[in-house]
Amino acid sequence: MKRTTITLTALLAGLGMANAETVAPANVMYEDGAVAQSLTGVAGDPVEGKKIASTKSMGNCIACHEVTDLADAPFHGEVGPILDGAGDRWSEAELRGIVANAKMTFEDSMMPSFYKTSGFIRLGKAYTGKPHEGDVAPLLSAQQIEDVVAYLQTLK
Repeated sequence: MKRTTITLTALLAGLGMANAETVAPANVMYEDGAVAQSLTGVAGDPVEGKKIASTKSMGNCIACHEVTDLADAPFHGEVGPILDGAGDRWSEAELRGIVANAKMTFEDSMMPSFYKTSGFIRLGKAYTGKPHEGDVAPLLSAQQIEDVVAYLQTLK
């Protein structure tokens, strides 16, 4: 009976994760810049988050931030704060809010809003000088945001 209960509990927990819905960018709830609710209901993967933070075609966090843990990646920026100790300075909810839309916490931030799809001014089509056409996709997916947050939490 005990094994059946444990198995059933694990199965129901797994179904809850499988049925977790992704929070759309327009539905993200910010409270003083922080986002308490996971955007996916799935735990972030710090290994993937590290990859996203250091890859130019993804998050490219090191373009603006220095991260000692990413010393093997070239050309760290000096525009944003050093991210060493980010996991001690900010909570998970605060990190999620900052990565999703830093302007909700730091109004004058130059950091891109990685999980925003509306409210842009003069959004262009790449480098063509022409206006953007159609719907705007976020720079990172909800799960990529969760992965970056999980990685930043390891920087203590």
